[in-house]
Amino acid sequence: MYDQLNVNLGNWRMEIIVTMRKTIHLRFMGLLWGCLGLIVFYACGQSAKTNGQEVAEANDSTLLTGAERLDLYLPLLAGKKVGLMGNQTSIVGDEHLVDVLLREGVDLKFAFAPEHGFRGDIERGEKVDNTTDTKTGLPLHTLYGENEKADSIVGSVDVMLFDLQDVGARFYTYVASMHRVMQLCANQGKKIIVLDRPNPNGDQVDGPVRKDDKFKANISYHKIAMIHGLTVGELAQMINGEGWLDDGVQSDLEVIPVKNWDHSTPYELPVIPSPSLPNYTSVRLYMSLCLFEATDFSIGRGTDWPFQVIGYPDPVFGDFTFTPGTRPGMAAHVEQQGNLCYGLDLRNVDAAKEKFTLKYLLDFYEKAPFKDKFFSRPEFFDKLAGTDKFRKQIVSGMTEAEIRASWEDELAAYKSMREKYLLYPDFQ
Repeated sequence: MYDQLNVNLGNWRMEIIVTMRKTIHLRFMGLLWGCLGLIVFYACGQSAKTNGQEVAEANDSTLLTGAERLDLYLPLLAGKKVGLMGNQTSIVGDEHLVDVLLREGVDLKFAFAPEHGFRGDIERGEKVDNTTDTKTGLPLHTLYGENEKADSIVGSVDVMLFDLQDVGARFYTYVASMHRVMQLCANQGKKIIVLDRPNPNGDQVDGPVRKDDKFKANISYHKIAMIHGLTVGELAQMINGEGWLDDGVQSDLEVIPVKNWDHSTPYELPVIPSPSLPNYTSVRLYMSLCLFEATDFSIGRGTDWPFQVIGYPDPVFGDFTFTPGTRPGMAAHVEQQGNLCYGLDLRNVDAAKEKFTLKYLLDFYEKAPFKDKFFSRPEFFDKLAGTDKFRKQIVSGMTEAEIRASWEDELAAYKSMREKYLLYPDFQ
């Protein structure tokens, strides 16, 4: 019996030992594989992270406006009293720049408003008053027209921000507003930071160059081509570099450039720049149709298609018809309001391919039975064009090719000057 008991005890000992060895082996192997797994996971994770970063950097083609590059300009505003020249186009993503600045703790003191007002709801040429922004309580001052207190207002801050969306035409008045802010900053010894934005018509340089100050006005402020091919940042550098501020002084200028854009890149505006430019098509056609503003023809103000149709109350101008009425922001100065107009429908043109052309103006002039009254506001037309030579060429019957040939030398000189101030690869 005892012998049998010893045998059983021996067998139990062996089983226990074997079981313990198996357990230790399994635990060891589990720990070993676990460690190896962690090492592989960590290595793969690091590799994936690195590759991900490389892919992100390689494919980082997202367009960023100057305003969206906060890391470049917020440090320049730290501890400073700041003023802003802006409007509804001054956005960072889907937020207004003012809201972003205030949230970031920037000591924002006031904003200047250009033509069309701070919220972009005032139509062309209408008075822009000094007021208060209803959303933020920020004091608003106008720079569209005279403001005798402008110097002292700029003198009350340390730095001015400029952020307005231009559309690339000399007769669009936002660039005149930028010039005034640069002059005020130079007068007061203040820094100006231009938050640059793409030019939606930056793929072209065209039209007559203004030379004579006789034609200088808000709609023809600089001695540049009518379709100037510059961003506001590039133009600001030109204003400084060419000594166009009073007495040739220069402002303390810094431009925050657009990232991942060049002059051949199409750009559709995320916010309309003014009430009568509601979409990409209107922005592209504006280059050619704005010249009709010096006539009695309708270019669609008071309709849902401003700068996308042309017409006059006479069937000689075409089969397409429309009747200008009233629209919010376009109630004043509506040509042919209430009159059935005949003309041309341009709503379905390929906007990206549409560039400055004289064909619309010359075609309607040719069809007009009242050529002596076609330019109903000739002085205004000459300021839009920056010269009276252009109007006289049309009246004399010159073709588009002949008119364009007369611009070649001045355009070549302008293009040479323009090259010095480009911040982005050119289209040509």
